[in-house]
Amino acid sequence: ELVLKVRIQNPNLRENDFIEIELDRQELTYKELLRVSCRELGVNPEHVQKIRKLPNTVLRKDKDVARLQDFQELELVLTVSDKNLLFRVPALSERSGYNKKASELTY
Repeated sequence: ELVLKVRIQNPNLRENDFIEIELDRQELTYKELLRVSCRELGVNPEHVQKIRKLPNTVLRKDKDVARLQDFQELELVLTVSDKNLLFRVPALSERSGYNKKASELTY
């Protein structure tokens, strides 16, 4: 497996942490990188304008992806001008493990 660090490019976020993703070294293609990155970050692939290898290199094809090394940092640059429309943080009651009855208990 090839381990890469990926995040969404958004300078407006206070915390813009990377996540680590794993790609099968037998399937190192641009399409697979895009698919796995979008799935892990919860982004629609149609909203990705480009994938940038930090600090300043755009990945364009399978050969670019094949040259990536473990733990390289990548950013997904999105096409939508208002990036907040792409993400919806679930309300506390929608999160897995939330127990409405437990939240109403008083001590």
